[in-house]
Amino acid sequence: MSTDKREHILIVAEKLFGEKGFDGTSVRDIAQHAGVNLAMISYYFGSKEKLLEAMIEYRAGYAYGILEELNKNETLSPWDKIDRLVEFYVDRILNNLPFHNIMYQESATNYRSDEIKNRVVAIKMRNLEQITKIITDGQQKKLFRQVDIAMTVGTIMGTISSYTQSRAFSCQILAIQEDTNDELYRSRLSVRLKSHLKQLLRAHLDIRNETTPS
Repeated sequence: MSTDKREHILIVAEKLFGEKGFDGTSVRDIAQHAGVNLAMISYYFGSKEKLLEAMIEYRAGYAYGILEELNKNETLSPWDKIDRLVEFYVDRILNNLPFHNIMYQESATNYRSDEIKNRVVAIKMRNLEQITKIITDGQQKKLFRQVDIAMTVGTIMGTISSYTQSRAFSCQILAIQEDTNDELYRSRLSVRLKSHLKQLLRAHLDIRNETTPS
């Protein structure tokens, strides 16, 4: 089996799913844009849902590897790791908007197959486990206060999603034209998101901000 051809189909499908949604994209659309025949997609994946599942795993595996390596890096302080975490997620999402759109759509879908829904949830839980280790390490080193880690991660992802899901809204906030080229748009939004999230997490996690019961 040609890995390059399989990956090419996954990349094309990701772009189409991100732009038109899973239901708005047909296997014929994918084959046409990828320059392959329908039989080849059937051979590699079996069905459109299996293709979606393979694509989610293909992209998510990379993110998990980055988080795992970040956890193992003993040269970085917990604060350094939080900054790297913010930078990774902002860059990852802004540079892979089609995939992020798909994950967002699938998380909000109630009628997709249990296999795909379970896969998306498993990926999120797997990544949460790695982030939990980073925050727990900071707590053990008396740098971070006790917080709801799952909700903290939700705040990070929710903030990024709220701006990446609506370019028109983001352009208003950034005071730039909506037809600004993609590179400038991503650069401006990246700076604002990273700065805000790092400040937010410093205030949220710093043990010196721990409130004592009255």
